Amino acid sequence: MPYEMIAILMFSSMMLMLLTGQRVFGAIGFVAAAGGILLWGTGGADMPFSAAMKLMKWYPLLTLPMFIFMGYVLSESRIADDLYKMFHVWMGPVRGGLAIGTIGLMVLISAMNGLSVAGMAIGATIALPELLKRGYDKIMVTGVIQAGSSLGILVPPSVVLVLYAMIARQPVGQLWLAGVIPGLMMATMFIIYIYVRCRMQPELGPALPPEERNVGTAEKLRLLSAGILPLVIFAVMMVPFVKGWTSLVESSAIGAMAAFVAAVLKGRMTREVFETSVRNTLGISCMFMWIILAALGFGAIFDGLGAVKAISDLFTAQWGLDPWVILILMQLSFIIMGTFLDDTAMLVIVAPLYVPLVGELGFDLIWYGVLYTITCQIAYMTPPFGYNLFLMRAMAPPEISIQDIYRSIIPFVAVMVVALAAVMIFPQIALWLPNLVYN
Repeated sequence: MPYEMIAILMFSSMMLMLLTGQRVFGAIGFVAAAGGILLWGTGGADMPFSAAMKLMKWYPLLTLPMFIFMGYVLSESRIADDLYKMFHVWMGPVRGGLAIGTIGLMVLISAMNGLSVAGMAIGATIALPELLKRGYDKIMVTGVIQAGSSLGILVPPSVVLVLYAMIARQPVGQLWLAGVIPGLMMATMFIIYIYVRCRMQPELGPALPPEERNVGTAEKLRLLSAGILPLVIFAVMMVPFVKGWTSLVESSAIGAMAAFVAAVLKGRMTREVFETSVRNTLGISCMFMWIILAALGFGAIFDGLGAVKAISDLFTAQWGLDPWVILILMQLSFIIMGTFLDDTAMLVIVAPLYVPLVGELGFDLIWYGVLYTITCQIAYMTPPFGYNLFLMRAMAPPEISIQDIYRSIIPFVAVMVVALAAVMIFPQIALWLPNLVYN
């Protein structure tokens, strides 16, 4: 059987298993192990074992539980609540100010956690009721929370970029730095859209009444200091790493310890908070490790088949497609898959094919990691089955219908598409900062 047909058979088998409701890592790992044994006999069984050893020896993987623990400590200890109170007072006088503050809250939550789910949970439980209570348009604020929470997989310390780094064999530090400017650019574009829209239609985001925003200077400063605490934790963690004083793993340990100490000093590190944080950290870390293990095993089979080279020749030599056309088709396929898969599943399924192909076409893999992540953000919010859409449906109050949720994301997806096009046309938006730091 030609190798191209074997590759198609493996992909179709994997997708069929996923459609039956199997866990992502189970479906992918089984197809990889079965493919190795059928192709190379009993010796093929060593390939998944070799992938497991490679995973265990990958030192930067220790950052994963550290960053997840840091995010859960800050979330469970309600330090994120202080952030929203700060934005509530300082941005209240501006039309749409609370929605703008919510985007700022999401950026800071992203810098603390690295997962979009955490931002969505905090936004839906803390920000959404406050915005609705103060007369904000329900469709606009629903879109604000979904768009803001999607920044969690782009702004460092992004857990998704750690997964991409492992599969693409690229430095995590460079990928994180590559995500900083695109992430802040996208947040700024969201803020500009909200501000302009609320200036044109004040009823969508009214300013707070004077009696709510006129608090004393001492209270404003107290809230400002409480809101700055997560920024201090982030700086304590990232500055030594960027300066080269600590390794990535050491910086992640510093961040986790700083968050723990901050919660203790504020008197919020109870037994319940600690136990919940540890349990959630263990569950998510194990999930990611199983997914990475399955992806490495699947990728090893593809490398052995030479399928990447065959598909590259098909696109470029036989069909004569331009590399940019191939890249755009890849991004469109991510958006389609994002209607029924999450970001980690998408990456694991196509990484063995796409990542080496991107390198074959001559594109920078650090830059492509940012493109992949932005495309995942768009896919998260694309009907009918976008990941964020159903998270919002589960967390939103009854008065927000699924139709409202679908309508709410249209302008924010448009902004994301513009941001994606900008990063594609001007790669230095993503590459300037890592090139500057790493020379």
